[in-house]
Amino acid sequence: MALRQIRQYGDDILQKKAKPVQVFDSVLHRLIDDMWETCLEYDGLGMAAPQIGMLRQIIVIEMEEEDIKYELINPVLVESSGNEVKTEACLSVPNKQGDVDRPMYIKIEAVDRYGEPYIVEADDLLAAALCHEMDHLEGILFLDKATNIKDRVDEDDGRRSRRNKKDKNNKQNKKGQKPGKKDAKKQKPKLQGGKRAAGR
Repeated sequence: MALRQIRQYGDDILQKKAKPVQVFDSVLHRLIDDMWETCLEYDGLGMAAPQIGMLRQIIVIEMEEEDIKYELINPVLVESSGNEVKTEACLSVPNKQGDVDRPMYIKIEAVDRYGEPYIVEADDLLAAALCHEMDHLEGILFLDKATNIKDRVDEDDGRRSRRNKKDKNNKQNKKGQKPGKKDAKKQKPKLQGGKRAAGR
C-alpha cells in the first residue's frame, strides 16, 4: 500500500466523469488498497478514485461505529427516498463545510474488487456519504450543491490521522491492558464488497 496525493479544489480532474472499471486484477486491488491507506492517513470517512487522480468508478467508505468497510466499484443508484439536510465536508475541499440535501434512504448496485455483484442499502450518515462519493464519480463536488458554506475548524488542533489515533490507542493497550473483544473487532472491520480480501 502507498499514500496517494489528494487532489484539491480547483484541480480539473475533480470536475471530470469517472469511467467504469473493466479489468479486475492486482493493479485494481493495489489502487483500492492505496485508497484505504490514504483515507486512513487523512482521517476521511470515504474516498472516490478521482480524488487521488484516477478517473475510475471506485468508492471506499468506512463506518467505524458499525465496524464495516465498503468497497463499491461501478456503483449505480437504483432507489432512493426521503430527504434530509446534513452538514458535509471533503478531503478535496479542506477547511470548508456546507449543508447538502441528500436522500434519507438509498439502494445501490455495485460490484466488488473481484467483479462480484452485490447490493448496499443505506440510510442516515451512510446514505449521505455514499451520495457524496458518487457525486465525485460524476465530477460534482459538495460545494456545487451546498448551502450555508462556511469555514471548518477541525476538532483536533492540526488534523491527526486515524492511523496515529489507533497507534496511540495500541500503545496504551501495550502498557499492560489487553484489548477487549470490542477493541479487537474494531481493528479488523467487516468488509462489504471484496469480502475475500478481508483477511489480507
